[in-house]
Amino acid sequence: MKEHVTRLNEWYVPKFGPVKFRIFIGMLFLPYTGMCISFSIIGSLLSPGTIYWDRIVAIILIYFTALGISAHAADSIGSKKNKPWGDYFSNLELLILLISGLVIAYGIGIYYIIFFVPLLLPIAILEGFFLFAYNYELWNGFFHNNIWFAISWGSLPFLAGYIMQTNSLSYTALLISAVPFLISYTEIKLSRKYKVLKQTHTSESKSMELRLKIISTSTTIFTIAFLILKAL
Repeated sequence: MKEHVTRLNEWYVPKFGPVKFRIFIGMLFLPYTGMCISFSIIGSLLSPGTIYWDRIVAIILIYFTALGISAHAADSIGSKKNKPWGDYFSNLELLILLISGLVIAYGIGIYYIIFFVPLLLPIAILEGFFLFAYNYELWNGFFHNNIWFAISWGSLPFLAGYIMQTNSLSYTALLISAVPFLISYTEIKLSRKYKVLKQTHTSESKSMELRLKIISTSTTIFTIAFLILKAL
């Protein structure tokens, strides 16, 4: 199978190792998953009170497993077009990845919901809904668009991080959640154009790729700097 069909030549896919390993890493969409995790960390760090570092680790694990693994496995299963990563993983293998990621994410989430942050429950329900509605393109793909993507993987992770720390929600947090929404909206809009341009092998795809790299890298660097600042 040609690399441009299976996306093995994407910039975030390692150039070494067995093909199946490369496909798995590519499926995680690490730069974009990193953005989503970054939003949850930033939301956590904006807590006006004490920062609970164990909860930051928990929210990172939740979004890495639920989004990085489960959502992207669901995307490969539920794609209405050709599978974005080819047929290197069977539907059974993808289903195992999907379920495993959700078990870990919701296992951690339920623990914190029961003992510390019950207000996280609505976010957990919404994110679970969007995971299936978006990736399986339910209701004729009604939720499979840029707006819902930006809400589910931009605003909600930010609010989840804030709630994880405070078990509360403020007007300020809701207002600031517009920032990750806009960043996520920009990223997915560029990403969709980039995929089309890359298939036609135009020089414009390189420019689009550079923009995506800048957005994802700057988001991650800002988050790391913010983490270090808060830890000092």
